[in-house]
Amino acid sequence: MRLTRCQAALAAAITLNLLVLFYVSWLQHQPRNSRARGPRRGAAAGPRVTVLVREFEAFDNAVPELVDSFLKQDPAQPVVVAADTLPYPPLALPRLPNVRLALLQPALDRPAAASRPETYVATEFVALVPDGTRAEAPGQLERMVEVLRAGGARLVAAPVASANPARCLALNVSLREWTARYGPAPSAPRCDALDGDAVVLLRARDLFNLSAPLARPVGTGLFLQTALRGWAVQLLEQPFGAARQPPLATAHARWKAEREGRARRAALLRSLGIRLVSGEGGRLEWFGCSKETPRCFGTVVGDTPAYLYEERWTPPCCLRALRETARYVVGVLEAAGVRYWLEGGSLLGAARHGDIIPWDYDVDLGIYLEDVGNCEQLRGAEAGSVVDERGFVWEKAVEGDFFRVQYSESNHLHVDLWPFYPRNGVMTKDTWLDHRQDVEFPEHFLQPLVPLSFAGFVAQAPNNYRRFLELKFGPGVIENPEYPNPSLLSLAGSG
Repeated sequence: MRLTRCQAALAAAITLNLLVLFYVSWLQHQPRNSRARGPRRGAAAGPRVTVLVREFEAFDNAVPELVDSFLKQDPAQPVVVAADTLPYPPLALPRLPNVRLALLQPALDRPAAASRPETYVATEFVALVPDGTRAEAPGQLERMVEVLRAGGARLVAAPVASANPARCLALNVSLREWTARYGPAPSAPRCDALDGDAVVLLRARDLFNLSAPLARPVGTGLFLQTALRGWAVQLLEQPFGAARQPPLATAHARWKAEREGRARRAALLRSLGIRLVSGEGGRLEWFGCSKETPRCFGTVVGDTPAYLYEERWTPPCCLRALRETARYVVGVLEAAGVRYWLEGGSLLGAARHGDIIPWDYDVDLGIYLEDVGNCEQLRGAEAGSVVDERGFVWEKAVEGDFFRVQYSESNHLHVDLWPFYPRNGVMTKDTWLDHRQDVEFPEHFLQPLVPLSFAGFVAQAPNNYRRFLELKFGPGVIENPEYPNPSLLSLAGSG
């Protein structure tokens, strides 16, 4: 059967209409945020931002009001509420496909992707919105997007009109020193970090490329990671509203939230490798290395602590504990009439900058063997471990015939005391370890001993300590810093 020209034209028209109808039907069934791949402006083009609520307390919050306020501005607004586990009491969230509850703790009955927050975000931008926030002005998230697109800052923030609105801070993070230093922002409203309540907007790819994107407290974790990368945050003037029924309105709820918040913050800082936080007014917060906790690192192998391989130096809390132990031990020795002097790397640190070497992990003192009997603690250590009235532990080292004073029974940061005795004008001892500085030396370096600043106090040191150090370590050792075992790890090659 042959088709006429009219029949062919009619068949083509019918086919074209069917294709158009199929395309329109397919388009209507696509998620709103997957349409219009080109530049979009205004609400009609669909949301470009996911509202992500992470910072709230399950026992007392205003999350339902927060979510409702954003949905009133745009019913299609994507909202993700993220929690570690299922909140209790349950959150009264709208049963809408664009409102999702993300549980971040892995569970046996859920796929791996379900515990990853990026699974729930399909927009280009994310707004981290703290509890107690209320959206009152239409288009505020879109205006933040336009500021971010204009460039200059990697994050854009708007304060929340709460009792603690956000303000700008400077923040310097030193991984090598395990330290975060906060101060006034020199160029507000562009700064390194924020303190207080704010909605923070950034690109989703930036957020989820961070190592701990939604660690709590969100502000602390976020800005530590972004400041380390050199990302600036721009703080806008127009605030978001505050909830009509603010969370944590009772004294008990505030007490509980503050207690749990402090615990979360301490755990976060430790997990991110921050041991010291210096606040705006110079207030110091220490995280680790108390007398009640183990020291921050394990057994040292080959004179090279594990943290050096991580391109870090000795944690500042450890240095503080070593300074405290050294000062105390020197005070005990001086009161007992035990002649001592700075030895090895401790003398080298004193000669170089009056302190413990930034990557050292103990303190070394030489003592005269004949003076050991003058000290009650050393006499006790000959027979076994002695814990003195200050909690320091005096004992005989298991490695040989020398003494060790530990910071506490739990924390084994320590000062080593090496007993030397003269023989034919040369100072020698009975235990030798495989350290390059562990050598005999003429006694005249100790006659007389000289005062030398060390670790915040004045200690005794060999006279002509430069020659003494060069005898032990080699020429130019004071001016040329190096790690204890360069054959394993060199300072020049550590990055």
